[in-house]
Amino acid sequence: MSQDVETLGVGELRFAGLLTPQGKLMFDLFVLGQEEGCLIDVAAGRREALISRLTIYRLRAKVEIKPAEGAVLAAWPADAPGSDRDAGWAPDPRLAALGLRGYGVSPPADATVVGETAYEAHRLALGVPDPDADCPPETTYPIEANFDLLGGIDFKKGCFVGQETTSRMKRRGAIKNRMLPIRFEGPVPAPGAEVLAGTLRAGEVLTGADGRAMALLRLDRIEGADLTVDGRPVTVERPGYLGE
Repeated sequence: MSQDVETLGVGELRFAGLLTPQGKLMFDLFVLGQEEGCLIDVAAGRREALISRLTIYRLRAKVEIKPAEGAVLAAWPADAPGSDRDAGWAPDPRLAALGLRGYGVSPPADATVVGETAYEAHRLALGVPDPDADCPPETTYPIEANFDLLGGIDFKKGCFVGQETTSRMKRRGAIKNRMLPIRFEGPVPAPGAEVLAGTLRAGEVLTGADGRAMALLRLDRIEGADLTVDGRPVTVERPGYLGE
């Protein structure tokens, strides 16, 4: 994985990716440290595929890889007063503003329970990609999905599958594309709709909702440009974690 798991503490949550040898993203996931082993949080639809992939690397190690049932909860803000957040809750390692992720727990007594749509709106407002939803497996480099800025890559851990390409992109600054949120009026464009800077292709829409979506954009074509999708003007929102 792209993240160090050997130093993972009990109750500690880390964001990571499992890559192809060419450095493309196969799975984005979270790893939660437990007393014996760890819990891996991955999109439900990819669970069996991840188990199959991890089994390849097990070799003769005495390791058991099995599915675990139960819901994953999110709670935000993380410092909501009066909340009883005990074992089973861990800060989302990507951004503090994403709050907490809960495993095998119930919603806090003081929580307002909302659906997944509300969480997705919160994530989009913060400009955090959801690679599992935003791109097919093995098509995107993790740095394009901002893993380097969201704590998803440990550049000091040593070798991991796809490490050479990932390290080279970061070291040489050869980052041409990134997933960024865009704002617009009206319904979300269809996935794959072109983002144009004048007549030049500047990227494509990924997933979103009315008024906002994630897009994979060419950084050299969006600065100061008038961008459109399907003839509608769109504006790029630069998340705070991108820096200046």
